[in-house]
Amino acid sequence: MTERALLFSWFGCFVFASCAVTMNAADWPQFQGPKRDGIADESEAAITKSFTSTGPKVLWKKTLGTGFAGPVVAEGKVIIAHRVGNDVNIEALDPANGQGIWKFTYTTNYRDSFGFDNGPRACPTVTDGKVIVHGAEGVIHALDLKTGAKLWSYDTVKELSSPQGYFGRASAPTAIFGSRVAVSVGGSNATGAAGVIALNLEDGKPAWQSVEDEASYASFVYGVKEQFPALICWMRNDLVVVDASDGGVKFKVRLRSEMDASVNAATPIWCGPEKLFLSACYGVGASLWKWEVSGKLTQIWQKEDALDCHYSTPVFLDGHLYGFHGRQEQGQTLRCIRAADGKVEWESERVHGGTLLLVKDTLVVLTESGELWLVEAKPDKFNQLASGQILRAGHRSYPAFSGGVLYARDGKEMVAVDLKK
Repeated sequence: MTERALLFSWFGCFVFASCAVTMNAADWPQFQGPKRDGIADESEAAITKSFTSTGPKVLWKKTLGTGFAGPVVAEGKVIIAHRVGNDVNIEALDPANGQGIWKFTYTTNYRDSFGFDNGPRACPTVTDGKVIVHGAEGVIHALDLKTGAKLWSYDTVKELSSPQGYFGRASAPTAIFGSRVAVSVGGSNATGAAGVIALNLEDGKPAWQSVEDEASYASFVYGVKEQFPALICWMRNDLVVVDASDGGVKFKVRLRSEMDASVNAATPIWCGPEKLFLSACYGVGASLWKWEVSGKLTQIWQKEDALDCHYSTPVFLDGHLYGFHGRQEQGQTLRCIRAADGKVEWESERVHGGTLLLVKDTLVVLTESGELWLVEAKPDKFNQLASGQILRAGHRSYPAFSGGVLYARDGKEMVAVDLKK
């Protein structure tokens, strides 16, 4: 078997059986969960449909520093990155009680240009016994999952002149082939463009660099065709299809707002094996794309005011997309739209914003007001099953879900909420 064929075999295993990310049946080992689509593992049981008069059952709380990096769960550990003073702490906690298992600390000098939270921004990724963390200052660390020992680090500012951007580096690392990790850094060096890079998991050395574009805040998704395994990267300016084995650019089209002070932040979502949904605010709107045999993406439809996602990524179920619509500054609504044509089926009351994930047929929604909603994932009407306060207001981190428990954070603490029936 050739090296390329071997890599394709590994990639196919990841996409269809999630082999490249080390995980137990109910792990949530990376941003957006087991398959990076915001959907809980099939082994998870259905969750409760109601709360008691006292609200959701909080199992434990953990004091944290600042940061928008959400938690992940892998191999009996909750991994969280947060900042206290000038120290970034990456901690492994016991899911049962929140007690510390190990902690790794490094110093950062990152300062947010707008005076917001000073990071970290990106969710860790757990793969092949390693915890990969991309800091807001641009340093990528690899830690041993069992002990927290540092294995290697890679400074994207020093090596690639990675720019800070509006809100710091925020691309969640993407495991590929079980032997590499890809990150959007938006840099370059004497070798050439390095909008996207792949590092060897074993030692952190560069495997390839590619894409002449700035980094965005949208994470990568995977695609597989007979010709090549692909990373689909929505950069600041362009939508790009990259050959994941060597970084070769296979397709590129400009897809961004004409407004300079704008971002692409919601991750693309597969609507079945051949259709890809993308959405942003600032006049970009929502669009559905056909994944061609060649790896090319062809636009099927595009609409504004259907499901314009400012920063939160929607989820897909049975032909419909569920997600937050509208600019965060003006308030958002939770909407359901038909994926085939963008028809709006229903929407909720207006809120500041929020994130969501899907467990079976229930949307687990966390609003910026710190409220936890349980919403029926059906297109006929908006049906809020339960709601309750679990966090402080003013935060937008993504939670993780594992073993019937939701792990969520704000800028001061993390909570574990029991959602089991």
